[in-house]
Amino acid sequence: MIEAKNLTKIFKKKDGSNLYAVENLSFEANKGEIVVLLGVNGAGKTTTMRMLSTVLKPSSGTAQLEGYNIIEQPQKVRVNLGFLSGDTGLYARLTAREVITYFGRLYDVPDEKILKRIDELTDLLDMHDFLDKKVDLLSTGMKQKVSIARSIIHDPPVMIFDEPTVGLDILTAKNIVEFIHKCKADDKCVLFSTHIMREAERIADKIVMIHEGKILAEGSWEDLKQDTGVRDLDDIFIYYVDRTKQERGSEPQ
Repeated sequence: MIEAKNLTKIFKKKDGSNLYAVENLSFEANKGEIVVLLGVNGAGKTTTMRMLSTVLKPSSGTAQLEGYNIIEQPQKVRVNLGFLSGDTGLYARLTAREVITYFGRLYDVPDEKILKRIDELTDLLDMHDFLDKKVDLLSTGMKQKVSIARSIIHDPPVMIFDEPTVGLDILTAKNIVEFIHKCKADDKCVLFSTHIMREAERIADKIVMIHEGKILAEGSWEDLKQDTGVRDLDDIFIYYVDRTKQERGSEPQ
């Protein structure tokens, strides 16, 4: 599972002032559950996921993945994590098979298990036609399948998807969503970020709404509808943004 506690990331602006990209974020994601971080571009979703994946160190706060602390046990966190974003890098001169093999070895997966996992993932992601083609000859959708395979070659219990469908055609995006549902069926813990409201509606067990680095609200879609009296997720998000502005405006100066 994922347990974030008061995660905060501060960047310095050119004028020396602080920019709170993420401020005191706390939430949980459990096994067999798809939790969606939902917010507009620049809300802090990617920064949050990069902290959880140990790419960025929090300014304060912490988190645990599968019981391992992201600050004190980063290597243990990485072993238990598959991380996929829309711009995951691949090595253009290698074939898809070679890329997947390379990352399997980085995770210390034995060669015989890598061979077995490649067979499994090739069937799962329908990569038979391009498994031995060089990456620079692949379409965007094919590359995304290779990115998925290299992210899960070590069969991690926790999956983080950072806006993985951005820029993809509708069929490839559908394949990604189907794969995410399979992760849930396999009892994996799934954290997925998006700024597309309809996408969140389709896949989320729980939605964590983020705006300007802070949590606006969280709960199932039904919980949020009941709380706001609004049925459309776009309108629900706007409702919470407006309510937060009103609350801040009423605070004493």
